[in-house]
Amino acid sequence: MTKVHEDRPVLPTQQDEVAAAGSELIGGPMGRYARLGGHWLNPVRVIVLVAIGMFALGMVQKLPCYDWAWFRGAGSQYTHACYSDIPHLYVVRGFADGLTPYFDRLTGDMQYLEYPVLTGLFMQVASWLTPTGGSMQHREQMYWMVNAGMLMACAAVIAVCVARTHRRRPWDALLFALAPAFALTATINWDLLAIALTAAGMLMWSRGRALAFGILIGLATAAKLYPVLLLGPLFVLCWRAGKWRAFGLATLGAVASWLVVNLPVMLYAWDGWSKFYTFSQERPIDFGSVWLLISQRSGNPLEGANTYATGLTLLLCGAIGLLGLTAPRRPRYAQLVFLVVAAFILANKVYSPQYVLWLIPLAALARPRWRDMLIWQACEVMYFLGIWSYLAYTTSGDKHQGLPVEGYQLAIAAHLLGTLYLCAVIVRDVLLPDRDVVRQDGSDDPSGGVLDGAEDRFTLSHATRAPQDATPSEGQRVEWGATRD
Repeated sequence: MTKVHEDRPVLPTQQDEVAAAGSELIGGPMGRYARLGGHWLNPVRVIVLVAIGMFALGMVQKLPCYDWAWFRGAGSQYTHACYSDIPHLYVVRGFADGLTPYFDRLTGDMQYLEYPVLTGLFMQVASWLTPTGGSMQHREQMYWMVNAGMLMACAAVIAVCVARTHRRRPWDALLFALAPAFALTATINWDLLAIALTAAGMLMWSRGRALAFGILIGLATAAKLYPVLLLGPLFVLCWRAGKWRAFGLATLGAVASWLVVNLPVMLYAWDGWSKFYTFSQERPIDFGSVWLLISQRSGNPLEGANTYATGLTLLLCGAIGLLGLTAPRRPRYAQLVFLVVAAFILANKVYSPQYVLWLIPLAALARPRWRDMLIWQACEVMYFLGIWSYLAYTTSGDKHQGLPVEGYQLAIAAHLLGTLYLCAVIVRDVLLPDRDVVRQDGSDDPSGGVLDGAEDRFTLSHATRAPQDATPSEGQRVEWGATRD
């Protein structure tokens, strides 16, 4: 591979045949003499605008539910594929009645809010901003709209962070901004909050700010459990590079920020605080999981699903750790993070449609190739349509409007195979680093921070050093949305 000495952005249309073909709609690939800077509409701003536009299209897709389907029985919101948890939980989790999450007991089957503390705070803030006048239907609509506005801000943060993490590859963030599953699932739940914090944390790590990374990952874990998994790949890569101080700072920051958010609720509302963890433990096999597929096909209820899911997760994470220590060249941080989060999703007892959002920004950093992204996204769109069609079938009584169980099983298989395909391509890039598109310009690990260009100190194989022309990415301070001349 050849080191590119110019500090110019890498253009996908010059590296990716799918991107080049798609660019024909707007005049074809950019020429070598095209002016790339000096305009207010720089790559980061373009990507943010595209992400906001896709988010808005997703809101339009929810319009049938916003107008009436959320309020006229369960079936209509499934047949229109526009379901969202947000308006329903406004009522059934006590926000409409002014109850305080975790402290006030709820009526019904769920005694307390079953979300982590920072997500609960996000939901509470949205309820404070929701007008209290008018009918309950109007209030639910306004609550969804307020949340959509806040989540749109999170989407913009994600777009900025992904575009800035690989400094010379801002256009890779279009893989996130243009992902169909992003538009379809962004307002189903509150996942974008944790994803925004995670993306910001990865940006901080790429700039060598280990403590800031840890603080943001701790906050993200206070909003959703999965971000804590990012510490696992970091441990493996810091072990291989001997960067223990950076790992220690990151871990310290994560633990401290998580405790700052959680400790007050733990001390004064333990039952409410612990509901998220007990609910996750007690939750049976649910939609979208490999365990549901096995259970339905075999007729076995798999009562030990917790043990199976935990065991498979640990096995897969162990294999990923071994891959990180034995690969011929130290893997990029984004590659191992994607594999670990994907393993968690694949082994989980439930796969809600919005969980795909966890992986989309990571995929843009780990494998920025349009062909692979489109294959995976096609599978996820099939699953998105499949689950709502299946729920329409199960709620339509004798009419049987929708997808029967066999069809839904095919949708689950499509999701599983699509995710496994992307994992397999990333593993291939790890084992054959010359195939890694990010490294083809001579870079080492643009998202690796202190790992970028570092020598190996410990491996479990006869690893090779990075080629001499693979140098660390040029560092810079973080300027949100700015580009270098």
